[in-house]
Amino acid sequence: MSSSSSSKRRSILPPVSNSGPQAPVNASSSAKVSDNSILTGTHSITIQSESVVHPRARLESTSGSVLVGRRCIIHERTHIGSTDGDETSGGVVLGDYVTVEAGAVIKAGGTEIGGDTVVGVKARIGNGAKVGKNCTITPLSVVKPGETIPDFTVIYSNGRRRTDKRGVTELQHRVQARHVEVLKRLIPNNPAKRQAAAG
Repeated sequence: MSSSSSSKRRSILPPVSNSGPQAPVNASSSAKVSDNSILTGTHSITIQSESVVHPRARLESTSGSVLVGRRCIIHERTHIGSTDGDETSGGVVLGDYVTVEAGAVIKAGGTEIGGDTVVGVKARIGNGAKVGKNCTITPLSVVKPGETIPDFTVIYSNGRRRTDKRGVTELQHRVQARHVEVLKRLIPNNPAKRQAAAG
């Protein structure tokens, strides 16, 4: 147990491919993008203020641009802008205060995730889907390609749905802001390194 590698935290999720060209990235100076995240593609990737991209998250702009709104949290092993080899055009837009949890996949194709929405662990959002504001897509749930999900919808238990009437948006904003501040201290990043790789 004297080895330093034995004490490192290891992910139980499968690795994310690192293939493809380095995407043109426009990240706010207050955003935190891990050195170990994968930003690939030919269209722009924009990451707005105070958003956090974890290590091993993949943002792909092969089919269109990717826009990550303010104070979003993109967890490890996510794949935003996935094409899976499909002939898809159009990118992905994440509204403000969106959380994409570990292993989730958001396909490209003009896909939109409304503000204050949580995409749960290993959930899948199909290409061209429009998910409204303040939605919760629970772990392992699937939103079909082209599907429109109304604001305040909770998708759970093999596609069942209900309306979230809790009215806790302001509380969620405060919690998300605190979470972002903690993550910004914990996740190492070197913006100059990413810019050098892109140049």
